[in-house]
Amino acid sequence: MDKIIKIIAEELAIKPSQVENTVKLIDEGNTIPFIARYRKEVTGGLSDEVLRDLGERLNYLRNLEQRKEEVIKSIEEQGKLTDEILQAVAIAKTLAEVEDIYRPYKQKKKTRATVAKAKGLEPLAMIIMEQKETKRIEEIAKEYINVEDLSEEDKKNKDKVVNTVEEAIQGALDIIAEDISDHAKYRKEIKRQCYREALIETRASKEDEKSNYEMYYEYSEAIKYIPSHRILAINRGEKEEFLKVKIQKPEEKILAYMERDIVKGQTQFTEMLKETISDSFKRLIEPSIEREIRNDLTEKAEEKAIKVFGQNSKQLLLGAPIKGKTVMGFDPAYRTGCKIAVIDETGKVLDYTTVYPTEPQNDVEGAKKELLKLIEKDKIDMIAIGNGTASRESEMFVADMIKESSREVHYVIVSEAGASVYSASKLATEEYPDINVSIRGAISIARRLQDPLAELVKIDPKAIGVGQYQHDVNQKRLLESLTGVVEDSVNKVGVDVNTATPSLLSYVSGINNSIAKNIVKYRDENGKLKNRKQLLKVPKLGKVAFEQCAGFLRIFDGDNPLEITAVHPESYEVTEKLLANLGFDKQDLKDKDKLEELRKKLKSMNVDNTAKELEIGEMTLTDIIQELSKPGRDPREDMPKPVLRSDVLKLEDLKEGMVLTGTVRNVIDFGAFVDIGVKHDGLVHISEMSDKFVRNPSEVVSVGDVVKVKVIKIDQERQKVGLSMKV
Repeated sequence: MDKIIKIIAEELAIKPSQVENTVKLIDEGNTIPFIARYRKEVTGGLSDEVLRDLGERLNYLRNLEQRKEEVIKSIEEQGKLTDEILQAVAIAKTLAEVEDIYRPYKQKKKTRATVAKAKGLEPLAMIIMEQKETKRIEEIAKEYINVEDLSEEDKKNKDKVVNTVEEAIQGALDIIAEDISDHAKYRKEIKRQCYREALIETRASKEDEKSNYEMYYEYSEAIKYIPSHRILAINRGEKEEFLKVKIQKPEEKILAYMERDIVKGQTQFTEMLKETISDSFKRLIEPSIEREIRNDLTEKAEEKAIKVFGQNSKQLLLGAPIKGKTVMGFDPAYRTGCKIAVIDETGKVLDYTTVYPTEPQNDVEGAKKELLKLIEKDKIDMIAIGNGTASRESEMFVADMIKESSREVHYVIVSEAGASVYSASKLATEEYPDINVSIRGAISIARRLQDPLAELVKIDPKAIGVGQYQHDVNQKRLLESLTGVVEDSVNKVGVDVNTATPSLLSYVSGINNSIAKNIVKYRDENGKLKNRKQLLKVPKLGKVAFEQCAGFLRIFDGDNPLEITAVHPESYEVTEKLLANLGFDKQDLKDKDKLEELRKKLKSMNVDNTAKELEIGEMTLTDIIQELSKPGRDPREDMPKPVLRSDVLKLEDLKEGMVLTGTVRNVIDFGAFVDIGVKHDGLVHISEMSDKFVRNPSEVVSVGDVVKVKVIKIDQERQKVGLSMKV
């Protein structure tokens, strides 16, 4: 265990004590959000991202240790365990290295070498490998011809018969070839050379076939430099049968290295060993090494893609809510019509309808009349337009329509990714049993503007749609990562226990699906919860779950003003003591004037001295002070607000050099896509993000950021816009 702690501490550049304390907390069943928020003193203030990385590495390294034990036990049972093997297994850093060490001792299927061993040719192989024998090999090999010594029954079995000298020598060389290919030292060095010098080469599967992969039809790049998005693109092109892929290895260097190690001077065995080394490499080592390198490149590329997808999703989930507004959700379409749903500031559905302003009906006037009537009737403030099919035509229609409204109405383009998945889900049916499936998408679009987090948690995380090749990566790993991202986001914001849906509650630390449903059921049967202690009356929500979830659940208009904050019940006593020392009471948090006075006193407080006086950790005290300064504050208020529009921009309106304001919709390895109000998002390439060198686009921008961009390239034919942030 000490070894694992040391490795993780070095990898994450944190203290071993931080790792040790965190591992203990994880093993005790504490969730990552709980540890990140309420055990800062124990972990030394590690963030949720670091804690998740720590948890993943802990899991991997524990699996690695377990596999090492299994391998040693298996080799020991075969009576072949040596100090050398023990040492090699002990220093192995990856599962792949352990498997390479175990390779010679694995139960093998029938191979040329196993057949040769069954014929008794292993001693001959050893003679050739030792390269000491001066007697001609052909003479030695004669001793292994066994056709005369076999029974009539065995003579019929080709796997037992050695008929000739040539057969004997070839069998012995097959054993040597397999032994070379199983040697962990050679495999490790070959992989090292490949990672340093090999190229990945791609060619078109069919001549002159048009596809999205044309840049890879004759392409080559060093594997040590190839970025993850290109690996995933090449993999997809190969899967769709547009590309043929090969790893071009430094074969001459590899063979020279193996020959230096195996061949001992010039003997009668030299040439046959050189040929055997070449055979071992080409027939046995190269195919498996190629597979391993491809798998390794893919795994690393997938990890990067999953990380990017997680970062983007977090930004989207933590998008600023638009509170206190009545919103019209506009789900665009052509033939089936645009679905409309109006929701009030609490998210309650007021009206819904379908209009046909787009092709083929083109009933612009009828649609305009109906929607203007709704704007007046329901006092609509904003229109949320989904960004899918017919989005730009719908935007042009809305921009034109709101000019005729007597109310001031703005519109916002909202990502509708996953809305159709949600519409047909069991959850949507439970929420809106009497509303048509097609209308539910418009409700979801409207609610996403009001509260992105509460709405997006209802959707399968990978359907959120801000990733890169998310359907090509390991789906189990993606789901684990995204579930963690959603958990961190939900717990960062906090959840109103009296209004939250089961889908939102189920992401709260310590609460699973059945407890979430029980909370809602308890709420329905007993009315609103007045304090956090009441949670203990919810079936299946015991003391452990209460400890994990209580601080993340908010109770507005309850018995205790501290419960609109993230102050944990375990800190109520010390918080009230702090307030009393400053001459205040928790009820003062409801009084605006007294709250302003409290803020000033908290600001001038000496945290170090107060922490000692109250016998509390400085980090915990700092968090309590922040919560008391802004009770009930939503951390998303600091996030960029959506860009409100009242007019539409066409691609034809763009001119090079124009400076515009846009919203970052997606961040990928090679740049970011920015919505500037035309049909397709423009691309800011990584080279156009800053005058300084940018290693990773996510260092500069995040999903949801509002940025100033300059138009630098317009491709009317392909409907593409190149943008620069060097404004």
